Amino acid sequence: MLKEMKDIIVLENVAKYYHMGNSIIRAVDGVSLKIRSGEFVAIMGPSGSGKSTMMNLVGSLDIPTKGSIFLDGHNISHLEESELAQIRGRKIGFVFQQFNLIPNLTAKENVILPMIFQGVNVFEREKKAEELLKLVELEERMEHYPSELSGGEQQRVAIARALSNNPEVILADEPTGNLDTKTGEKVMAFFNKLHKQGKTIVIVTHDPKLALEHANITYWIKDGKLEKTTKKKT
Repeated sequence: MLKEMKDIIVLENVAKYYHMGNSIIRAVDGVSLKIRSGEFVAIMGPSGSGKSTMMNLVGSLDIPTKGSIFLDGHNISHLEESELAQIRGRKIGFVFQQFNLIPNLTAKENVILPMIFQGVNVFEREKKAEELLKLVELEERMEHYPSELSGGEQQRVAIARALSNNPEVILADEPTGNLDTKTGEKVMAFFNKLHKQGKTIVIVTHDPKLALEHANITYWIKDGKLEKTTKKKT
């Protein structure tokens, strides 16, 4: 029996404008899209297309100038930052291109950190962090600091950290952008494994090969607008 798919993230006519002097920058301009549970989605576009702003909106890191964003059925478009942080902390795990690991924390401590903010008890978060670092094949590197890890290892710590609160959605910004080809393939293999386990994966990328090889559905962004949508042939 197939698991019923639900709309997990919905954007309805969403726009994000920025004022620069007397000019208005329409970074995202009237985009509507749906991301359903269990999908592998790519948001694709060249530099300056608005895809980074799209990532911030899809990930509830920013609120729209106009339009509505629904996360798991709840309209989050006008929430205070403290409320938004709690919701996205439970629902979305982030993997950033620059890894964003805290340099004076070990790999294990970096994975533990999001669980502290969600009130997970000490025993549970220690156990979960160790399990996740084993999942990404870093059990021998738990007590190492980011500066002692390779780029690929840091990205795998970031994946483990993204999974720490068991979110429904993993959102990755240019997940292979700072990695060599072989390491990038290994990182993408982890995303594919998570997808097969039922996670919703959203990658933001400028690399068509990455989008077309891995995503079931790709949203192509150009000049802040949704240019087209393509689906992978099964």
